[in-house]
Amino acid sequence: MTTQTNIMLVDDHSVVRAGIRRLLEQHTGFLVVAEAESGERAYQLFGEHLPDLTVMDLTMRGMGGLETISRIIMRYPTAKILVLSMHESGVFASQALKAGAKGYLSKTSLADELVNALEAILQGRTYIDSTIAKSLALDSLAFSDNPLQQLSAREFEIFRLLAEGGDCDGIAEVLKISSKTVSNYQTTIKQKLGIGNSVEMVRIAIRYGVISS
Repeated sequence: MTTQTNIMLVDDHSVVRAGIRRLLEQHTGFLVVAEAESGERAYQLFGEHLPDLTVMDLTMRGMGGLETISRIIMRYPTAKILVLSMHESGVFASQALKAGAKGYLSKTSLADELVNALEAILQGRTYIDSTIAKSLALDSLAFSDNPLQQLSAREFEIFRLLAEGGDCDGIAEVLKISSKTVSNYQTTIKQKLGIGNSVEMVRIAIRYGVISS
């Protein structure tokens, strides 16, 4: 690459950020200009640095990656975001792309595919690693059997937080919205999924790999 690409790293583990930085330093043209340990900080730093590309984890304390992607894209529609996640379930990739991410890479593929993913996204293409692509293809074939696909990115994030045991007040604090709004989303989610209680919600989350049993 002949021009410098400014990159922001978003992950709540400093060791992971350091590893990504080392990988990028092996290739000329990439410069890490900002690092964030949370979605809230990422949103703030994005506005300060306007990076060419952001590499972001999905699962972080506080505001998660999906919500952060949605908020960045809402304010900066041309933002290029690559999700780097431990989640290899197609439903996470689908929701990340729905939120506005331009690519999805499993952390197990990090060393081999990171630079290829970044270059593809910079060229305007969507990049999904092969493992995730297979999972997405299977999910597409079984679309009617996966009710989570009908949830919006915001609904999916609230669904995940509820399935992990969060309550409306706690989720409202994390997402910086009102408890009433979370409660309304909870009602909508239950209607879309055809469930009546939290136990059924947890069962669906486990079945489709959103949380572990």
